[in-house]
Amino acid sequence: MRRKDLRFGRSRRGAGRVRELRAPFVAPAPTGVSTRTRLRVSGQDAAVLTEVGVLLGSLAARDLATRCRQGTATDAASWADRKRALTASSSARWAGSVTRATHDQWALARRAQAAELTWLRGETARIAARLARPLGAKADKRAGLARGCAGPGERHAKSRRLQALGNRLDALEADWRAGRVRVVRGGGRLARLRHRLEETGLSAEAWRERWQAGRMFLTAEGESGKRYGNETVRVTESGQLSIRLPAPLTHLANAPHGRYVLTASAAFHHRAGEWRERITADRAVAYRVHHDASRGRWYLTASWQRAVVPTPPLPAARARGVVAVDMNDGHLAARHVDVHGNPVGRPRRFAYDLSGTASRRDAQIRHALTRLLHYARRCGVASIAVEDLDFGDAVSRERHGRARRFRRLVSRFPTARLRARLTAMAAERDIAIVVVDPAYTSRWGAQHWQQPLSTGNSEATRHDAAAVAIGRRALGHPVRRRAAPPRLHRSDGHGHRTAQAGAEAREREEPRPRLPGPRTRSVPPGRGANAGNQRAQDHSGHAAGHRSRYGAGTPPSP
Repeated sequence: MRRKDLRFGRSRRGAGRVRELRAPFVAPAPTGVSTRTRLRVSGQDAAVLTEVGVLLGSLAARDLATRCRQGTATDAASWADRKRALTASSSARWAGSVTRATHDQWALARRAQAAELTWLRGETARIAARLARPLGAKADKRAGLARGCAGPGERHAKSRRLQALGNRLDALEADWRAGRVRVVRGGGRLARLRHRLEETGLSAEAWRERWQAGRMFLTAEGESGKRYGNETVRVTESGQLSIRLPAPLTHLANAPHGRYVLTASAAFHHRAGEWRERITADRAVAYRVHHDASRGRWYLTASWQRAVVPTPPLPAARARGVVAVDMNDGHLAARHVDVHGNPVGRPRRFAYDLSGTASRRDAQIRHALTRLLHYARRCGVASIAVEDLDFGDAVSRERHGRARRFRRLVSRFPTARLRARLTAMAAERDIAIVVVDPAYTSRWGAQHWQQPLSTGNSEATRHDAAAVAIGRRALGHPVRRRAAPPRLHRSDGHGHRTAQAGAEAREREEPRPRLPGPRTRSVPPGRGANAGNQRAQDHSGHAAGHRSRYGAGTPPSP
């Protein structure tokens, strides 16, 4: 046990047991893609779109209420009955889109309910464990004992919190058993904003416009084999956009077969070639028309599914080394690591700012990831190594109750968004994402790599060392920089001494490359008889036998 603790740079006293690390794996590429463009609609187009969206939104709200009342007691027959009831008020295709969206929304609410159940059970168990300990008791990780409350005041506050969380847990468990979910079409945050308009400075008319835009429904699923891949919302190759109107609104049609053609044209700039190939081949493309009431703009989003691309095997992904990334708040610390686990070149840092609106934060993340991918392409690697970060428990009050700054930092850290964005953007450039276990990367990286990477002119940061640790773990190497020396001496008598190059690595024992220029020795470089023989050069009992200028074995003339 002592040797294991010393290896990882920790003393035996107070050290917890090192948990088993998960093996690295290659993240699968996303199968669905989307692109968005702005629609510069006229006043008449906006009025028609609003009327269609409000009508379909009311049908979607009615269908969602019906689905929530059914709970878990639903089947294909009840789904068909709901679709049949909506068809008379719209059309068969609009009814299919509405029922499918209702099904997805109910399933999402159910998954969120399960996640909240897990969180509440964990929180109540942690608080109960703390209340069972004496006041001021210290935590014992080996025995699995939590720390006690600091004083009577904290104990009273924790008791009240346990009672409140217990009531929430009981109500949520009753809803789970009954199959009830609570969904707000338009968003619960926007609904709660209605009661504090004075604090936000938002007028009632502006709130009502946002609420109406959030509850509208203008989503049409694609159909393969139909013209341009969608019969309900159709976008031609020239950008002409037309909508099949529901049955009650056919009087608004300005084209045959109950369709309304907008004066605005749709022009996709991102993934335009792939979208054009799909619509010309009549492959399914789904469309969604969205109104941003705060900015007064209309947008069109096109989405489709790609064929499942097989995930490259792990040896192929790390055959040319990796670019390891340590994700931090405000920047990405990247380091190029070759196949032997050695850092190459200088460390790179890609900064981003998470302040401001959601669109600005998303743009900052995309810009940082774009620079990272360009750097990986210049390095010539086939994969990027990242940590499998999950801060679900790190924001818990019971684990980091007094570290409010750390909890606030973790809460706003966009781990899921960074991971999803990086995987999608890397798939476009044929770069694999290798995911590694995040345990001890910062600690062991600083212990084994921060000091060796520091020079007189620059000092390596903890994040740079963590990036090297991530890269070595992705390549299958230990984080430790150098293995223990041989037992007797420092030569290779007991095997290769370093952990950077294995026995199968080529050119590991060849002579050093010849350096041009004058030497202080009389024999020119590479002219000695045993210049390429390391055994002759490294062992003291063997003469090097350099060749003289008169030739080997030829004595000089008297």
